[in-house]
Formats: sequence, C-alpha cells, structure tokens
Amino acid sequence: MDLARVVGRVVCTIKNGSLHGRKLLLVQPVDAGGAATGKPLVAIDAVGAGAAETVFFVTGREASFAFLPDQVPADAAIVGIVDHVDLLAPAAGARAS
Repeated sequence: MDLARVVGRVVCTIKNGSLHGRKLLLVQPVDAGGAATGKPLVAIDAVGAGAAETVFFVTGREASFAFLPDQVPADAAIVGIVDHVDLLAPAAGARAS
C-alpha cells in the first residue's frame, strides 16, 4: 500500500459496464511527509474519498479485491482514507537507510 493525495476526478462517458456508478479519482503519490513522489495515476475509489484527502491505495491485481465479488477491471484502487500520519524519530544509534 502507498500514500497519495486526491488531486482530481476523472469523468468517462463511455467505459466498461462494471465501472458504471464507480468513482475514478486522480491521485498523486506522496511520501510520509506529504511531498509528491512519482507520477499521478487514476484509481477507482472503494471508500468514498474526496478532494485533497490523503488516502492509501493498492496497485496491480490487489486493486480489484476491494470490489469482490464483483469483477472490476482496475489497476489501482483507493482502499482507505488517512486520518493522520505520525512520523517516529529514528532510534538512538540507528543508521538512516
């Protein structure tokens, strides 16, 4: 799972029938501190995320698991809305990797 911020919506008038009634969102992957990393991607929303929310998402085969028993063609899915992220200080003597 990875963190991302919702940065937009994707509207498709013609799409696969199993996507009807499902929300597609544009998400920007972020690191634990909230800084953008990588390219934005389209993810199908399984949890009701909204604009500017921090979410966690999965990619690949696992993306369709959030919609079982339905068969949904998805390569990325939002599976949670993040309330907050707590960054812990490294332990004394620990090396950064």
